[in-house]
Amino acid sequence: QVQLVESGGGLVQPGGSLRLSCAASRSIFSANVIGWYRQAPGKQREVVAAFTSGGITGYADSVKGRFTISRDNAKNTVYLQMNSLKPEDTAVYYCNARWGVPLQNYWGQGTQVTVSS
Repeated sequence: QVQLVESGGGLVQPGGSLRLSCAASRSIFSANVIGWYRQAPGKQREVVAAFTSGGITGYADSVKGRFTISRDNAKNTVYLQMNSLKPEDTAVYYCNARWGVPLQNYWGQGTQVTVSS
């Protein structure tokens, strides 16, 4: 069973920054897709940023220019650098990764990010 362990969430003021980490128990180099989702209270879970095995990096329009996804394959870790945070970024952030054929889909436990003054 693959484990994804997130860390780095917390409370930050508007305009502040946080960096989330997601450590995987399996090689992320071979992942078909790996990235971050978020879910705010009363809303559906949405993709924030992700890498695909085809070399594509994608971002939600709402975070473009403020968030950056990166990876360290040697550490099997994916990061999400979040700058210029806004109250509407408040959510539980989840790491997601998919491997293999057929795709096996895995989620982390989530980390809370709260942007408030």
